[in-house]
Amino acid sequence: MTEQPFTQYQLFHLKSNKLEEQIVHYYQETQDSSVTIQLLLAMKVRHMLGESDFELFLQDLVKHLFANNRITRALRRYFYFFREYFEETEWEILSARCFPPAHGTTELMEVVPSTVEGNEQGTLESS
Repeated sequence: MTEQPFTQYQLFHLKSNKLEEQIVHYYQETQDSSVTIQLLLAMKVRHMLGESDFELFLQDLVKHLFANNRITRALRRYFYFFREYFEETEWEILSARCFPPAHGTTELMEVVPSTVEGNEQGTLESS
């Protein structure tokens, strides 16, 4: 399990400019996109709890994470939470990048004639 760089108290009590500075520093130092996107999701929750300072918090970093990093399981998992951070064209491009269409092949089944000959009425009509 990944150790979180911030405590719950820090995430929900520090001012937005201080958290912005610390989260950007953490990402630049570690390049850990999975933990960084989780921190940004916590900031989104904080905004939803009523703190207007956190609206579109670190939007440029969110765009950078999805556009320039290898798409990880965490980025895919939290992708839809950040819909409002992107314009329509960016969203379509990133959706295709995060969820590429499956290029699976299907094998056609061979039609095999039935091996049962006729209706075995003797076994069906037992009285």
